[in-house]
Order: sequence, then structure tokens, then C-alpha cells
Amino acid sequence: MDSGEENIRLDIKTDPEAVRKQAGWCGIRPGMRVLDAGCGSGITTSILYDMVQPGGTVVGVDYSEDRIRYAREHYGRDGKIDFHLRSLTGAFDGIGQFDIIWVRFVLEYFRAESRDIVKNLAGLLNPEGYICLLDLDHNCLNHYGLSPQMTKLLHRLMERLDDEYNFDTYAGRKLYSYLYDLGLEDIQMDLVPHHLFYGKIGDKDVFNWTKKVEMAVARLGDLFDDYPGGSSTFSEEFERFLYDPRSFTYTAMILCKGKKPVRG
Repeated sequence: MDSGEENIRLDIKTDPEAVRKQAGWCGIRPGMRVLDAGCGSGITTSILYDMVQPGGTVVGVDYSEDRIRYAREHYGRDGKIDFHLRSLTGAFDGIGQFDIIWVRFVLEYFRAESRDIVKNLAGLLNPEGYICLLDLDHNCLNHYGLSPQMTKLLHRLMERLDDEYNFDTYAGRKLYSYLYDLGLEDIQMDLVPHHLFYGKIGDKDVFNWTKKVEMAVARLGDLFDDYPGGSSTFSEEFERFLYDPRSFTYTAMILCKGKKPVRG
């Protein structure tokens, strides 16, 4: 999803109320030290920071220099929130230990490395600390009202993203196994709707989805060669689908958390 507008897309699509509800389920509360792994634009890190006050701290890490710069400028709270440039597939030296590690909408971009990322992050937990994994499953594929040819193309598109860009359309269903295989305790799960659109769709959601389509076209434009009218027609038809009050779209979000044993 890298592009010049990605920071703006991340800010616009983030629902602060949903973040607070999910963070509450994860157990984030005042006084804790929290790591936001894959912090993106920093907006979620800022929400988590408010939730650990008074007395808590939050650290955000991301592999993108542009996103870390943006996060420091827009959500650094005058240096109260630490943002660090780190590759999630590398070492996490120098950032300390944490009571909660928050990994939201990250592992879907690292299909091949997800298990190792979770293992390395779990090593940063304090004893009895929790790692919280939140991701989507069957991503971008649950729509009613699309034409058969649009549905077929969307499935081909997601398959190509998985195969060629290390994306994981089915990241959510794998989260439990990552924590189970690490021997974490008190593993808990929940499943909630993330994208749930029917009737009148909001402008923010239209912006988010049309940007997804734009980026897919930019990277996988050849997929649209056989589509009647090409990529421009597909984009127009998909936008009409979004605005159609008869249309229905949902994506399942899976939440999983596990506790590091006192000896582990």
C-alpha cells in the first residue's frame, strides 16, 4: 500500500472509537508500557498513548522512513511518544521491554515472515505481558451485489497480491497458531466485523476503498487487460457498487492475545 498518500489514507480510515474498544479488550490501561509494532502514520500510537495515561509510555516502530517522519511531526506529542525506524523482520534492539505489544493490520503484509515476526516481538514482553495480534481474514473479498466478472477479478487480484507482494488475504485465521506454538498462556480470541457497509456508505470508506483499487491497478494493471473497458471501467463500476444502497460488504477482523509465562 506504499504511496505518497498512504499516511493520509491511514489517518482517514482509522476509527478512534474502534481502536479504543480493541485496545480495551487487549487490556491496555494506565501506567503500562506499550509497543505499537508497525505504527504507520502514528495515529493509533497516539490513541494508545492517551489510554496509558497517567504514567504510561508508548513506543511506535515502522520500517518506512516517511511514515516515521510523519508520525513524529503529527503525533509525537512534543517528544512524549518515541517513534523508531525499525524493520519488523530484523532485530528490535534498544527499545526495551513491554507490558503489551500491539500488532494491528501488520501481519497481512508479511505472509512469509509473520511467524518469525511474532516470535521476535514476543521476546520483548515482560513476564505476564501480553502480545495482541489483530488482523483481517478473507480480506477484500466479501461483497454482495458485484457482477460475476468483478468478483472473479477481485479474487484473481488478491491471489496475485499474495503470490507477488507477500500479502496475506487470510492472515486473521493464522493468529491463534502463532501464539499457541510459542507456548503463551491465557490465549483469548474474538471476532468482530471490520468493514461492514450497507445502505449509505460514508465518504471516508469510499476514499479508503477507491485508494485500494488505485494502488492495485498501479501494480497489477495487466489483470484488467481482459476486463471490458479496462481498469478505468472496473474502477468506475466498483465505485458505483460502493455507493449503491443495495450493496453489502463485510470483512472479519480476528483479535488474538496471549500472555508470556513468568518462566518462558
